[in-house]
Amino acid sequence: MRQASSVRVPTPNGSRYLQQLCKHWAHNLTVEYTPEAGSVVFPHNARGADWPGDATLTLQARPDALDCRLDASSAEHLSALKGALERHLDRFAFREVPLSYPWQDEAA
Repeated sequence: MRQASSVRVPTPNGSRYLQQLCKHWAHNLTVEYTPEAGSVVFPHNARGADWPGDATLTLQARPDALDCRLDASSAEHLSALKGALERHLDRFAFREVPLSYPWQDEAA
């Protein structure tokens, strides 16, 4: 069963972080982005995993936040990708850490 979750991460640097995340993942994942919006596809078998299906991260930069939405193939997949996103974003936003991640889970 598909799982989804969204979070609005408060930051004045949403566009910068969106572009850093997308450039980082573009080395080995399918990525499309502009300074305002982006998407990343995580294949079901990325890094030796064996998830039921692919997952997608969509990003939207706002003046005061970065909106992130994950659509994953299972609850475990969603949880793993939340952690990966948070670790990467915290690394890029080290001057602002700790960032807030008030995830809102939903049925996809």
